[in-house]
Amino acid sequence: MPKTEAIIKIQNVVAAATLNQKVDLNAVVKSYPGVEYRPEQFPGLVFRLKRPKTATLIFSSGKMVCTGAKSEKEARRAVMAVVKELKKGGIIIISRPDLKVVNMVASVSLGGRVDLELAVGALVKTMYEPEQFPGLIYRMDEPKVVILVFASGNLVCTGAKKEQDVYDAVHKLHESLEEKNLIFYD
Repeated sequence: MPKTEAIIKIQNVVAAATLNQKVDLNAVVKSYPGVEYRPEQFPGLVFRLKRPKTATLIFSSGKMVCTGAKSEKEARRAVMAVVKELKKGGIIIISRPDLKVVNMVASVSLGGRVDLELAVGALVKTMYEPEQFPGLIYRMDEPKVVILVFASGNLVCTGAKKEQDVYDAVHKLHESLEEKNLIFYD
């Protein structure tokens, strides 16, 4: 068991949703002049919500990508709120959107310093080139995530599809750092 408990904070949940129908983006712009839509620069429309604070890209194909949520539940709530707004604006939506989380990003504090020079040799699937990037890149197979490890003991975990995967990956790495004497507490 690690000496300290890691502090894990989900920073961003990216969810893909599909409405299984085409969406007239120009009609959305007429109903919601506050949305961002510049088709000559980007084919999607950006629909921002204040609560939860998210941005949802909507494409004419009916595909949507929601970013900025802090949990899977919040991402789902944001997509449903956007769909509700679209309906309120006169856009006909025939079915509930299929939604799946495609990426989560979490920041983590382990509460100790990590010896990256030793860690690169002790952990498998790592990359560490301090002259190019100050963190060690660690690719974990199970759960399948990428963790950026910094000497400060801070981590960034990305690639998880479920919140539990973030917790499992961080715990697994923390234990491994402890077992191999790669983390030091002041």
